[in-house]
Amino acid sequence: MKSRTSQTVAAAAVLLLAGAATACNRGGSTSGADSAKPAIGIDLPRADSDFWNSYAQYVKQGAGEQGLHTLPVSNSQNDVTKLVANVQVFENTGAKAVVMAPQDTGAIASTLDILAAKKIPVVSVDTRPDTGKVYMVVRADNKAYGTKACEFLGKQLGGKGKVAELQGALSSINGRDRSEAFAACMKEKFPGIQVIELATDWKGDVASAKLQSTLTANPDLGGVYMQAGGVFLQPTLALLQQKGLLKPAGQPGHIAIISNDGIPQEFDAIRKGEIDATVSQPADLYAKYALYYAQAGADGKTFQPGPTDHGSTIITLPNGLEDQLPAPLVTKDNVDDKSLWGNNVGK
Repeated sequence: MKSRTSQTVAAAAVLLLAGAATACNRGGSTSGADSAKPAIGIDLPRADSDFWNSYAQYVKQGAGEQGLHTLPVSNSQNDVTKLVANVQVFENTGAKAVVMAPQDTGAIASTLDILAAKKIPVVSVDTRPDTGKVYMVVRADNKAYGTKACEFLGKQLGGKGKVAELQGALSSINGRDRSEAFAACMKEKFPGIQVIELATDWKGDVASAKLQSTLTANPDLGGVYMQAGGVFLQPTLALLQQKGLLKPAGQPGHIAIISNDGIPQEFDAIRKGEIDATVSQPADLYAKYALYYAQAGADGKTFQPGPTDHGSTIITLPNGLEDQLPAPLVTKDNVDDKSLWGNNVGK
């Protein structure tokens, strides 16, 4: 993923701060707390996306606030081989729970099975492994992302025209969920819109190159769905600017754009009229509840499906549980909402 304000996630330090984790799901059981917190291993998925860099900051902040004992944080750099190696280091250094965000959700199963055999609970953030035991998945409903994007663009275009879809990696459950839901919604609700699917593997340069070819072949393109603003926003806006197609919303020739992520740069682009909307993935809540569930898993707590006390719902998966956090649609009407994490980065 390429992004405009990407920053290198710092090599981690061990945090040993006293404190208690916040209460969460109503169905969670309790167990006696030890004075020494169990060690938690945390792997960050990449450092080349504004979204994931924000998540990394929230993880560091949350570990301190929740009083957790974390092992040195690793970064697998979108490479499942590095993720497997990083997890082995966690095992060897005494991790009692692991937090990860596997970008290739089909290739991590054997590692999950090894951790399960050693009774090391795994919390998967943002992505849901296809197979392999997980203690808890912390993510939003990614099918809803695709549906919201479809409904928004369909109305913007009046049910007619052409839309380019910058798809994420289809090896990822997120890329598949968003793509399948977007396609199903368009077919059902807006059959007059032609969807041009552009597979990108979450890479900004690939997205830009394919979008450029699409614009050349389809000068009447009316909309773009970017499945990851942290990756696609900057190269997309740069390309449209270069081609003289970056028209503000409301002006003739404006290409309607909806994104996913909810990073500050997307909010700025909405305010300028460069894009029209985004779906805000809660990076702050991803970090908060990933850490909470990791501590809970290490402590032997259990959870049941159903509503939580933080506005989400836990559902049952074939290989574990998933806490589906809320992810609101953001447009010019609510872009300044102070409750959105993208308006609170660095504050």
